[in-house]
Amino acid sequence: MDCKIIFFDVDGTLINYEDGCIESSTKKALQKLKNKGIRLVAATGRPFSMCHTLQELGIETFITANGAYVQHGDQIIYASTIAQDIVKSVKAFADDNYNSLSFFTNQLSMNGVHHPATLQAMKETLSIAEYPPIDDNILNKQVYLMCLYVNNQDEKKYITQFPHLKFERWHPMITNVLQVEVSKSIAVKAVLKHLKLRPEEAVAFGDGDNDIEMFKQVGYGVAMGNGSVALKNIADMITLKSTEEGIDYALQKLQLI
Repeated sequence: MDCKIIFFDVDGTLINYEDGCIESSTKKALQKLKNKGIRLVAATGRPFSMCHTLQELGIETFITANGAYVQHGDQIIYASTIAQDIVKSVKAFADDNYNSLSFFTNQLSMNGVHHPATLQAMKETLSIAEYPPIDDNILNKQVYLMCLYVNNQDEKKYITQFPHLKFERWHPMITNVLQVEVSKSIAVKAVLKHLKLRPEEAVAFGDGDNDIEMFKQVGYGVAMGNGSVALKNIADMITLKSTEEGIDYALQKLQLI
């Protein structure tokens, strides 16, 4: 396999879905890849500020906020911001309806509406155990993504109120609020273009439905054993779970380490 770059989803892939830790075998595997000159990219729904652990592993390129913000080293190579008037309107509507809303700048912050289901969803998707802080200056910052914490039924009133916006559900309690299309696939294209690499030279690892489009932009997709049924259905390979050294197993099977 002529692999020159690998895109890794983070939560449930690089980071265990059970305990929020990174397997020692995964750390060693990443170092072996770097020693071979294979570029490593983290592709996550997290904000950039929550990627420090991954930087310590030697990863230099980050697709964050589900593709809305991409940074390579110190250089921003792609960013899609939401207009401040839209952030203001959605925030006001969420506050009035007592719904939790999170804002992705380079940090993660909340609108101050806290529900137990919101914190549980954050634990499941971001491996965090407490609510992010409230940013009183959020309306004056560049927001790359907003996440609305509601079920399918409550989401309908937002769709009616904001017909010009896109609501993209990726968790039973979380939907992305988008002004324009953003996705990991668009960000993958931006990274490949910036690094002058071809899709056939790229491999991707993931576990969720939001990794489906990313798989379609690379030459080979590896779904984790704990991955969604939809992702497994389109994957070229299904490896072991993230808690079972799935990344190391797949890389060895593909003879990349």
